[in-house]
Amino acid sequence: MKKIFTLLIALPLFINAQSKGDIELGIGGGFSLVTFYGGDSDGYDFRNSFMGGITGEYYLSDQWGIKSGLIYDSKGGRGVGDNEITLDYLFIPVYANWHFGNSRNWYLNFGPYVDILLDAQNEGVDFEDQIESFDFGLGLGLGHKFRISDNASVFVEYQGAGGFLEVFENGADRFNLRSALNAGIIFIP
Repeated sequence: MKKIFTLLIALPLFINAQSKGDIELGIGGGFSLVTFYGGDSDGYDFRNSFMGGITGEYYLSDQWGIKSGLIYDSKGGRGVGDNEITLDYLFIPVYANWHFGNSRNWYLNFGPYVDILLDAQNEGVDFEDQIESFDFGLGLGLGHKFRISDNASVFVEYQGAGGFLEVFENGADRFNLRSALNAGIIFIP
């Protein structure tokens, strides 16, 4: 896990050295509410979790960009008797990002994502062998950037995401669902 966080922190330095102009790089994190939907997931409640990592956006025009990143994302749910399932993923979104408003500080993003499973715990017991190794889904978000200098902005955003692939290998028809409030800083090279 330390290697992943080191990579997440160091990657913007390499990208920044190679890219100038139409790229913004950011680092952020947030609070999530996660659970399962579909099948017999009625017995699962939301649980609190955390997400955080790096993002980058390549601008196609002054209104449109492609936003991606490498983000640690903890998903799962709280089951019967407060049984907590924790699924840790490397979340990789590829979102279209539409900037709007007079100064283009508001943005709406949407598109597909891939989750790569890093760890799976059921009440502290490892059960990765019962969980699919990746997930695929769609995300949607709304955010605002507050410029703090010529080279930096602070952002606040709401993001939602829902998976399309079954989480459990036994075919229980449960899918990941996440709602998150994120904040961070964007660097403009």
